[in-house]
Amino acid sequence: QVQLVESGGGVVQAGGSLRLSCAASGRTARNYAMGWFRQAPGKEREFVAAITWSGGSTAYADSVKGRFTISRDDPKNTLYLQMNNLKPEDTAVYYCAADARRLAVPRRSGYDYWGQGTQVTVAS
Repeated sequence: QVQLVESGGGVVQAGGSLRLSCAASGRTARNYAMGWFRQAPGKEREFVAAITWSGGSTAYADSVKGRFTISRDDPKNTLYLQMNNLKPEDTAVYYCAADARRLAVPRRSGYDYWGQGTQVTVAS
């Protein structure tokens, strides 16, 4: 089992940047595929980005492609989400997730472990 704790959220002006971090503890994070999701008020949680357990492949939602970058630092047991050119519609609680299935493609759903989330607010 792995425990996940997100950090790095906050309030930023439109066009600004933030980097979210997700610290994993428990079993070694390098064995897990990982992803970022978000949930805006009144909306369902949605996929944002994912990375395979090896770090060799990534996937993004169309709404963030070209603006967000997912990466992992396995020696530090940390997942990152670099968010650039933020828009008001990016406002949401952002969650990281982990899954033990070591697939060759990034997972857009079906994660087993979730963090508590970090709030990102983009002011217009």
